[in-house]
Amino acid sequence: MELSTLCDAEIAVFVFSTSGKLFDYASTSTRQVIERRNLFSDGNLANTYQSSLELQAEGEHFKLNKELKEKTRESRQLYGEELQGLTLRDLRKLEVLLNTSLNRISKAKAEAFEQEISILKKEEARLMEENQRLNQEVKFLEENQRLEQVQRLEQDQDLSLLATSFTTRLLFR
Repeated sequence: MELSTLCDAEIAVFVFSTSGKLFDYASTSTRQVIERRNLFSDGNLANTYQSSLELQAEGEHFKLNKELKEKTRESRQLYGEELQGLTLRDLRKLEVLLNTSLNRISKAKAEAFEQEISILKKEEARLMEENQRLNQEVKFLEENQRLEQVQRLEQDQDLSLLATSFTTRLLFR
């Protein structure tokens, strides 16, 4: 009766003793409380209990959310943030993790440099070959120009000799 008054609730209680004697109490009509309970159970029971799949999904969501928060905290700690409250042991673990990461990064950087050097050496060799080919072409062209100049000079000299000889003939005629 006190609970009914304090909580402003309709209450019905049934108690059976070991001898089988029934004791009951109802703040209002027992039948009214039972009907109300049945109405609530039939209409809203499905809404009050989630399916096992929903519970699993909710549990998985909670787990993933917790994991995300933990990874975010770890990431911040790797950046030197949120270090307050860490024990000396935790700080040493973080230091080892950072040193391991730094070594991996250094190895990856060295490999990237080696690959870049290899590519540049191949490019250098290709450019050297191209340079040799172009030098040979230039030499060939220079030789051809010299030959053409010599031929022109010879032609000019021949023409000049011819002109001289023609002029001399005309004069002596």
